[in-house]
Amino acid sequence: MPRPASKASAPATSAKAQIKRPDIFVNSGRHHQHCSAHLIIRCGYFVAAIVHPKLMARISGIRVAACAVAIAIISTAAWAGKSFVMPEARPAATYPAHDAHTDEGVTVALDPYDTSEKANIFRIKYGELGFLPVLLIVTNDSDQPISLTGMKAELVTADRTKIGAADQDELYRRVSRPSASNRPSPLPIPTRKVKGGVTTPEIEEMQNARFAAKAIEPHTTHAGFLFFDVSGISSPMAGATVYLTGVNNSKGDELLYFEIPLEKYLNAKP
Repeated sequence: MPRPASKASAPATSAKAQIKRPDIFVNSGRHHQHCSAHLIIRCGYFVAAIVHPKLMARISGIRVAACAVAIAIISTAAWAGKSFVMPEARPAATYPAHDAHTDEGVTVALDPYDTSEKANIFRIKYGELGFLPVLLIVTNDSDQPISLTGMKAELVTADRTKIGAADQDELYRRVSRPSASNRPSPLPIPTRKVKGGVTTPEIEEMQNARFAAKAIEPHTTHAGFLFFDVSGISSPMAGATVYLTGVNNSKGDELLYFEIPLEKYLNAKP
């Protein structure tokens, strides 16, 4: 006769298996739903790319535009905090456009900032206002100081037009009222419409950029910018010469004038 315990144990095992099966099926169902959702999303994105290429292109365009806006904001913030820094000056004799008075131990050089790359050191767009910024470098290799209190610079163009270096007031008037010069700029710098008004950083730049040294000690070099109003003059540097007068030695005697043809600078450009 079969044992009762054997008959009872079989249904118990079957019942236990039946109890666990629903959990297995439920977990499998959740896993299936999760995978299906990912598949649907990925397939949907793929289908959208195929069926609606313009939509996908628009989405990509929005992303690019957002990046461009972010870059513009960062660039604007960086420009707003930009302050003028005078370029580090080398000895005057190392510049292509220079005039050396070896007997007196004084050399004068000029470095025009006539391109947008070089003029990028400025906050003010001098080229758009008709000014040609020129870095003046003076090296005193003598054993005595020289005086520059009476120094004057004059640009003489190929057609003999004489242009003196602009003073602080001339710069301020032009920057505050840019419409005062309606003539096109001859410099190869992109122009844009400008508005009036002078900010504090712009005033500080005009003060700090101009050549301001009144004396140069022995064996030293000083540099600063001269600004020539060349608006309305085509190719102002071609055939032009800058004359520098009013440089005195320690005894008060004026040195012979300095003559720097700008063609030396133009010929040395790559």
